[in-house]
Amino acid sequence: MKEEYLTVSELNRYIKYRIDNDENLQEVYLRGEISNFKAHTRGHFYFTLKDENARISAIMFASNTSKVKFIPQDGMKVLVTGKINVYEASGAYQIYVNTMQEDGIGNLYIAFEQLKKKLQEEGLFNEEHKKKIPRIPKRVGVVTAPTGAAIRDILSTIGRRFPLTEVLLFPALVQGDTAYLDIVKQIKKAEEYDLDVLIVGRGGGSIEDLWAFNEEAVARAIYDCPIPVISAVGHEVDFTIADFVADLRAPTPTGAAELAVPNQKDVLNYLGQLTIRSKKAMLTRLNYQKQRLKQILSRPILRQPLRLYEVKEEKFDLLYEKLLKAMQNKLSSKKYEYELVCQSRVLKSPKTLLDKPVEKYSRLLEKLELLNPLLTIKRGYAVIKKEDKVITSIKQVKKKEVVKFELQDGVLDAQII
Repeated sequence: MKEEYLTVSELNRYIKYRIDNDENLQEVYLRGEISNFKAHTRGHFYFTLKDENARISAIMFASNTSKVKFIPQDGMKVLVTGKINVYEASGAYQIYVNTMQEDGIGNLYIAFEQLKKKLQEEGLFNEEHKKKIPRIPKRVGVVTAPTGAAIRDILSTIGRRFPLTEVLLFPALVQGDTAYLDIVKQIKKAEEYDLDVLIVGRGGGSIEDLWAFNEEAVARAIYDCPIPVISAVGHEVDFTIADFVADLRAPTPTGAAELAVPNQKDVLNYLGQLTIRSKKAMLTRLNYQKQRLKQILSRPILRQPLRLYEVKEEKFDLLYEKLLKAMQNKLSSKKYEYELVCQSRVLKSPKTLLDKPVEKYSRLLEKLELLNPLLTIKRGYAVIKKEDKVITSIKQVKKKEVVKFELQDGVLDAQII
């Protein structure tokens, strides 16, 4: 009986063998939703593929993940192909995925949210970047399909509300895989025209129909456009990336036309109000100026203008008298100073001014005479010099040295013995 029992390894090996040799499991096509997704640092994908009632583990090696054109995420619906195999160690079977592609509308919503988050983080939706729509535009551009309800609604609405506005159509594809390229091209073309407002949009439809307005290229073209852009995509409940990045979002193409131009009745009413306000302001200003003029004319100075000169003349007289008095005082002061100078002793006896200096000069001459060495020589004295230096002590000379005796009438050389 022992031989009838299998080990777990043997059982798992047998199941693996049967699955490996089942042709129906060599290439399996599965549809499901990703959960527990993990991207390994080596490039492998590990995840679970599930539906409403069941799930299966899945692995996709780096050699195949490089071919996937999107970033898998939990909740994303995908279509995969691969091979079913058993991992002997755990006895679990799993699918080894070879290819993966997005499946249906669910993935479009995921892509929409991914792009929305990316552009929002870059600041493309920020209010400070929104340009103001002019009150009364002269020229409005429209990027949409040349046929269809959207352009008809826009033209009829603008023609009804404000027929003075000129409308320029920039025909573009608004549906299909390459429609976004045509929309970008027409937006760039519209920039070459002198437009006040640009409407970009189309009529309603499914998310696939509106997808061109969810493309990143269209969003960036709208953001970079120097013209204020009004988005008008789909119906009121439809939101696209273009709506978030545009300067103003309209719920419908008709709504975009209503936002782009004013109602002529409203403009006429506004002009009427401005006329009334202008007249009122002019009358108020005129009455104010009349009142001011009346006040000015009622001033005494204008009723009796000579009084202005009387006051000035009186002030002039006071200043003139003050000036004369000041001049008289100045002359009297100078006259008094002059009389004092004339009465001074210097002017009366100028010689006395020189007596003291002459006396002082004589005393100085007497002192100089006393100190003059020539006078000393005249009295019989001599000046002894050695090498032009005066000898005042016998210690300054030695025997046999020659010295000079300066006398009154000459110089005498002598030798010390």
